[in-house]
Amino acid sequence: MAEYIHVVRRALGQLGGHGGVKGLFVQLFRANDVKTGALIGVDKYGNKYFEDTRYFFGRHRWVIYTTEMNGKNTMWEVDGSMVPAEWHRWLHCMTDNPPTTHPPTPKKFLAEVHQFNVSEDPRVGAPKGSVTLLRPDP
Repeated sequence: MAEYIHVVRRALGQLGGHGGVKGLFVQLFRANDVKTGALIGVDKYGNKYFEDTRYFFGRHRWVIYTTEMNGKNTMWEVDGSMVPAEWHRWLHCMTDNPPTTHPPTPKKFLAEVHQFNVSEDPRVGAPKGSVTLLRPDP
């Protein structure tokens, strides 16, 4: 009986952690996963970073992407390149210290404003001189 109470308590925690039924379904459809955990920080674009050590290693840190970045609606078009470099190290367990507690030293080669990855966009085409057997230029 105690395990059923635990399951119900976790389900109610999921509903409350995502802002109700609508927020739970939006999160499920955007990330194909519903997890709750401790909010570690928010980056300059509005992405939220969470951690819960009850999940196994490699799945215990995650990001909830913002819905708008640099004037572009990113509600349903999320990309891994939307994570800034300072959060990438923490998210992939290269360090235990998030940028909120240990800010990284600024590097001049890092972009100040995020640039979207357009390498898979069919309108971009292939670089000049490359072999395009699978995808012709538009």
